Amino acid sequence: MHTHSKIDIVIEKIKSQISNQRFVAGARLPSVRRLSQDMNFSISTVVEAYARLVTEGVLEARAGSGFYVKGQMQAKKIAEHHVQYDREINPLWISRQSLDANEETLKPGCGWLPPEWMPESSLRKALKHAAKSSLKMLVEYPVPQGHMGLRQWIARKNNQYEIQVEPSQILITDSGTQSIDLIFRVHLKAGDVILVDDPCYFNFQALIQAHHLQAIAIPFTAQGPDIERFEQALQYQPKLYLTNSGIHNPTGATLSIQRAYQVAKLADQANLMIVEDDIFSEFEYVPAPRYCTLMGLGRVIQIGSFSKTLTASLRCGYIVSSQQDIEKYIDLKIATNFSSGHLNAEIIFSALMDSQYLKHIESLKKKLNTSMGLCIQRLRQLHIEPVLIPKAGIFLWCKLPSEIDAAELSRRCLKRGLILAPGHAFSQSEGAKHLMRFNVAQCMNPQIFEIIAQVMDSFSFDHEKPNPKMLINKNEMQRN
Repeated sequence: MHTHSKIDIVIEKIKSQISNQRFVAGARLPSVRRLSQDMNFSISTVVEAYARLVTEGVLEARAGSGFYVKGQMQAKKIAEHHVQYDREINPLWISRQSLDANEETLKPGCGWLPPEWMPESSLRKALKHAAKSSLKMLVEYPVPQGHMGLRQWIARKNNQYEIQVEPSQILITDSGTQSIDLIFRVHLKAGDVILVDDPCYFNFQALIQAHHLQAIAIPFTAQGPDIERFEQALQYQPKLYLTNSGIHNPTGATLSIQRAYQVAKLADQANLMIVEDDIFSEFEYVPAPRYCTLMGLGRVIQIGSFSKTLTASLRCGYIVSSQQDIEKYIDLKIATNFSSGHLNAEIIFSALMDSQYLKHIESLKKKLNTSMGLCIQRLRQLHIEPVLIPKAGIFLWCKLPSEIDAAELSRRCLKRGLILAPGHAFSQSEGAKHLMRFNVAQCMNPQIFEIIAQVMDSFSFDHEKPNPKMLINKNEMQRN
């Protein structure tokens, strides 16, 4: 639990006294020495608090005279953010609503774990460790490929997939999203054709649109991509196939070894590059097949990040690829971003090396397994059925009752402080309008299901409403 520092306590005390007009505009505050004695804090604590208040524009420092209230603090009512309930349900709809939401908003549609599930103590320990780093670590640019220790950790992790990777084949980026952006910029140009799963992670679609690419959606089944549709799509000479390895987003499906071999064989024959997003790998009980194991890093690129298991606040991702392509990504990253956040990588690395990390992962798996079962049970009470039961992970891909439109349900629930993830954010297929993704870790509050039930009942009420045109026609017939 975060506690206020002594400096924060001094700042809050002074602000409170100004708000209550204990000190009015132009009033002189107690000297540093006097306030430190009154509050039983050190002089350095009060000096720092006064300095921060000067920076905020609350106080004014007058040489040889002391500190004065710069202007009367007035309570400012912050205008509420206008939520666009009627905004088109597109790939960015869920992200915008989830990121803009206040703390009271329920978010079963978001893609991350609840804050209390994350390893707070390990992160705080890692922050303290980073603060004691060398001056070079704190102020200088890192080497172009990024944090060496973190690259070595990623290389060791790939051993479980029987992939031999050297740290020189790994590039640290600012996020998984930046990794895909770099890959698209290096290997593709506007108008190029790529393959993507249907449904797929909505931000994949957003990046495809941003790069003006043509995407062919391949239906994703419980075993992996539909092999017949995949083979048919190759006639359009796609340059790249973008997919999730391990646990699929949003379906929660796991690629089978047979399907992986079939796809790898077709991709090899068509000279097709595969980009597999490995972001959910830590949630697996048994590692699923990886294309990079079957085809090697000459044809497959692996990307990932640490936002799902450690923290989304410290942006950090990576690319694992051939040495030749890594050099291209480095040049482009220097040209567009110069370098990655080295301190972020250092903190992430320290948290990964903490003795509690593996226990944290095992605890997450157990919590997710429990919440998965509870979520399925509660959804079925609302006649919402999972398309499949995932072996692991955080997502359920579910089918709504036939009379319920997912986009409209999402809009109505948003007005009740509940963010959902409707199918059209993940797929443009006709059936997507009755599909919904649920994050089981964010579904522990029973109020979520109460709101969904109430809103679904409103759909029944809509169907019971008489059509105004029919009423008019009926009245006219009665008059005649």
